[in-house]
Amino acid sequence: MPSGPAEPVPDPPDGDPNRLWWDERAALHGQDAIYDRAGFLAGASTLTRLDAEITGDVNGLDLLHLQCHTGMDTLSWLRAGAAQVTGVDFSAVAVAAARTLAEESGLAGRARFVAADVLAVPAELRGRFDLCYASRGVVGWIADIEAWMRTAATMLRPGGRLVLIEMHPLFVMVDSLDPLRLGFPYANDGPRHFSASGSYAAPDAATQHNDTVEYGHSVGEVVTAAATAGLHVEHLGEHLEVETDVGRGLLPRDADGLLRWRVTGELLPVLYSLRARRPAAAAQS
Repeated sequence: MPSGPAEPVPDPPDGDPNRLWWDERAALHGQDAIYDRAGFLAGASTLTRLDAEITGDVNGLDLLHLQCHTGMDTLSWLRAGAAQVTGVDFSAVAVAAARTLAEESGLAGRARFVAADVLAVPAELRGRFDLCYASRGVVGWIADIEAWMRTAATMLRPGGRLVLIEMHPLFVMVDSLDPLRLGFPYANDGPRHFSASGSYAAPDAATQHNDTVEYGHSVGEVVTAAATAGLHVEHLGEHLEVETDVGRGLLPRDADGLLRWRVTGELLPVLYSLRARRPAAAAQS
């Protein structure tokens, strides 16, 4: 499954600020501690223990990674045993970087990267995958979580499974820990507009496109969207001990190397995980 030539991608509609933001950040990421490109090319995997625990055995599977960014996690699933991987991202800059990474790591023969909006994935990909994976910082960019879940469901073969590992909406609400200050909704109340230079991986970078539009999604909204899309939820986890806070930099690392969020001594969830399956017998519209 070769990466193939880069498709022409139209300019962001009406100057879509999120596309502009991600195009600029994708060009920066890969020369920083979070996206350790040199380590990846030397054979490292970017997948965490939680990824392996929730996803399970991927040996021989065809895997789709939604909102794959520059492809490190996508390609890491090949090193974990997946037969073939396809990454989808709306940033043509990220997709180009992912294709280059696939070539340089010797994995391009089993990897394909597609530039497309996650809510408009090409029809040719429908029903082709054993596993649909998305992770950490994805649903907050999506206005319509039910449409996102429909995309995931239609990409799966009968019996295929979705794995979503995401920042917990409680943790996403937090602007600062001391004092505790909240600056984002727990559930979807419409678009929220932000402006900030740099990124989670390159905080000091001088950037031109700094405006974003983001959305809150509660755990209940996400689970209901999965069920509405016809998926059978098999697992819902809320994780108090994690290996990463997705670049937020709010949590100290404990002596065992893990991150924990404590408020007045009590642990609160940092990430959640969802595993859901497309029914084997039911046809997906």
